[in-house]
Amino acid sequence: MAVTGVKTKSETKKPVISYWAKEKCSCPICKKSFDHEIMMSGQGRMIAGSLTDELHRNFEPSKKYGLVYPLIYEIGACPNCYSAFFWNDFKEIKNRDIEDKIFGHMEKRKAAVNEIFPYFNLKHERTLFDGVAMYYLALLTYNDVGPEMLPTMKQAIISLRLAWLCKDLNQRCAEHNYDYISQVFYRKALFFYQQAVINETARTEKSSTLANMGPDMDKNYGWDGVIYLCGLLEYKYGQQEDVQLRLKKLSESKTAIARIFGLGKSSKNKPGPLLEHARNLYDDLSKVVADDDI
Repeated sequence: MAVTGVKTKSETKKPVISYWAKEKCSCPICKKSFDHEIMMSGQGRMIAGSLTDELHRNFEPSKKYGLVYPLIYEIGACPNCYSAFFWNDFKEIKNRDIEDKIFGHMEKRKAAVNEIFPYFNLKHERTLFDGVAMYYLALLTYNDVGPEMLPTMKQAIISLRLAWLCKDLNQRCAEHNYDYISQVFYRKALFFYQQAVINETARTEKSSTLANMGPDMDKNYGWDGVIYLCGLLEYKYGQQEDVQLRLKKLSESKTAIARIFGLGKSSKNKPGPLLEHARNLYDDLSKVVADDDI
């Protein structure tokens, strides 16, 4: 529950998760302002748990606050025009043509998100459901920005987070097919991660210059994390129909992961958890490629 001025006696009994920032966010698309909700930290709200092979930090539920989802507060969504960005990017839109393009797709974004996350609300304290809808709005909004905003890399991160959050949503409301939707977003993440590497190589989008590549919010695993995730997502969620193409891609991923090993052994700056997961992935890839050679 967000802090919204004077609280009633019943409201004070509820655990406080978030608050409204004093300064509203100004939407560069519709030129209107809306509230900026920020998650509070400390006092046992965020109890860090395990790190998955997808570099996703699990959080343990606390007795007072229950399950919290820190990721959902990383995206802002304008309730007037349904444009959504990482919070800092609201100040980066300064091109009139891009503004008009995003504004022109307002109803299209709203309808697309409503198909999967009906009745989402952008005007109250966000729930997990609302937060996932905001991420999907952001995924669609970044379709319309220029390469200087590094949309492909951001869409990769957003897609992967959507896959995680849809898993969480499926645990909260099963039988609504959010487990299937999670798989769809995993495949989108695979596409965007690999496309970000292609764009970087072709120098059409400087993906590696993004300040924080996450993919989660607790640690930045940088470009090495991107290369690792390209391989991991291909291994776990890549297409299975064309066996030869799959083996080719997995072999390429194995070579890329091997480069992480070489750098990691000589650099103190390499995150230990990333190297551990990379070694495990390398072993898995080696087994698949070796089995095909038998």
